Amino acid sequence: MLQLENINQFYGDSHTLWDLTLDVPSGSRTCLLGRNGVGKTTTLKCVMGLQAISGGALNFDDQDIAGLPAAHRAALGIGYVPQGREIFPRLSVEENLKIGFAVCPADKAQEAYERVLDIFPVLRQMLGRAGGDLSGGQQQQLAIARALILEPKLLILDEPTEGIQPNIVNEIGELVVKLNEEQGITVLLVEQKLALVRRIADRFFVLDKGRVVANDRIENLNDDIINEHLTV
Repeated sequence: MLQLENINQFYGDSHTLWDLTLDVPSGSRTCLLGRNGVGKTTTLKCVMGLQAISGGALNFDDQDIAGLPAAHRAALGIGYVPQGREIFPRLSVEENLKIGFAVCPADKAQEAYERVLDIFPVLRQMLGRAGGDLSGGQQQQLAIARALILEPKLLILDEPTEGIQPNIVNEIGELVVKLNEEQGITVLLVEQKLALVRRIADRFFVLDKGRVVANDRIENLNDDIINEHLTV
């Protein structure tokens, strides 16, 4: 479904991603792993068109998307939940959700809206509340719901459990699996909690200094890889 081939990316004079190649097959739950600052979030932003690439190929559903703006990529079926959630704190829950209507087909928007409220019933009870007044876990649910309004084929999640209380962490993990298995949504996520990754991912890629240094089925994520590339 998603293929990155020999992607290079720069922040000014700093070479951040080095010939990065990875693939996310349709129907998979793929996790990007690595220490802080190795390029995981940058990789996701390159996929979404929020960071320009300096070379390489970027394809989604057999279409070259490297030159498309972020809104066009979303319209093709890529939902994105950024690190830190980035909801609009002064807008209501309802207004945050309906921002997705901008790239959702008009004849499907209301149906998609009702569907995400069925998935997140707590949000239905808070439609008039400002996004900034929600707890961290509720804000994360709002951010995921906003991405699901687009009815994405691919859902990208950047550290969805960061700063979330443990019971909500488990709920988010279960939701990711449910969306994948019951709705057929392919998932690409960055996540630091290895116990959770082992439960919800089926494939992994490890990044180190902007390069892929390991990838395999999740059951093959062993102590050697963890000790060399993931422990601080």
